[in-house]
Amino acid sequence: MDNEKLTERVRILVSEVQLEENKQFLTLVIPAEKFHDLAVNLKESEDTAFDYLFCLSGVDTVKHLMVVYHLYSTKQGHSIELKVRTEDRENPAFDTVSDIWCAAELYEREVWDLFGIRFNHHPDLRRIFLDENWKGYPFRKDYVDEVNIVDL
Repeated sequence: MDNEKLTERVRILVSEVQLEENKQFLTLVIPAEKFHDLAVNLKESEDTAFDYLFCLSGVDTVKHLMVVYHLYSTKQGHSIELKVRTEDRENPAFDTVSDIWCAAELYEREVWDLFGIRFNHHPDLRRIFLDENWKGYPFRKDYVDEVNIVDL
């Protein structure tokens, strides 16, 4: 399926989808509350068959916290980049996709640990890199490290 058909397929499922310019991937921004249902559909539908989550990343743009999902279909040979975002910096949360792609379980733990983005219904959401007593989320742009004086 080419990018135009993939975009139309997602638009049928989520009319509020936004297309972003990207030279490497078809990039779509999805409303957070519709993302989980869309992800299930994209994996289980024969024409999309996105069976491989090959990257899940947290991003802080200062204005938004977001999670970026890179999906690939080993059956159909196409890929897509999906983004969900929130302006809620105090309690950022999205639904987990670890029930859809098991690789997401560790990726989501990493994003939780470093960005503080919570994943609702995650089976084991706990720190993966930092000590349990660590204060703050070091990959956020507003993070201040008084001890190591990391200032970008």
